[in-house]
Amino acid sequence: MVLDPFYPIFDSTNWLRRLVPLGIKLVQLRIKDKSEAELRAEIRAARALCAAHDCQLIVNDYWQLALEEGCDFIHLGQEDLDEADLGAIRAGGLKLGVSSHDEAELDRALALKPDYIALGPIYPTILKKMKWEQQGLPRLGEWKARIGDIPLVGIGGMSVERAPGVFAAGADIVSVVTDITLNADPEARVREWIDITRAHVTDKIMA
Repeated sequence: MVLDPFYPIFDSTNWLRRLVPLGIKLVQLRIKDKSEAELRAEIRAARALCAAHDCQLIVNDYWQLALEEGCDFIHLGQEDLDEADLGAIRAGGLKLGVSSHDEAELDRALALKPDYIALGPIYPTILKKMKWEQQGLPRLGEWKARIGDIPLVGIGGMSVERAPGVFAAGADIVSVVTDITLNADPEARVREWIDITRAHVTDKIMA
């Protein structure tokens, strides 16, 4: 499976309705602190929207609901892995992305044979308080050398301006949150992201 290099993360389907039709082909729905009924409704709506726009939906954390709602891809953080039934996830045919922040977490992620591995935060991030220092660009190259053909996602403090350097350092995919959601014109910013990541794909093909 080839994943798009532009990977935004949104905390509601309202963002997906607004921005996915612009040409987003890979998106994560990351919702916290909602009831099960609300989560199910959001996941169901996101799945239908993404299907209509040929966009790969990745559901953060709620793997049981993802399975029940017919989704095919989830993302789990290291804490989520502690509670997830990995056997049921694989039996259900779910593809899996995993977060990593240090060598031990990378080893754990690799043992799961995931469909991608995320490394972060590459730059300082305001999204959430993290116990890890920023990883920096050189770590991306180290991780990519370790994981080989598994897609590597760079996340944390990402911006359109930083994206070329992140790709050059070894990332296959750049994941972004606040550079879009806190932008004065999210639609224009998404178009910038699509342009720069498509240019990266073209450069790879030409190389």
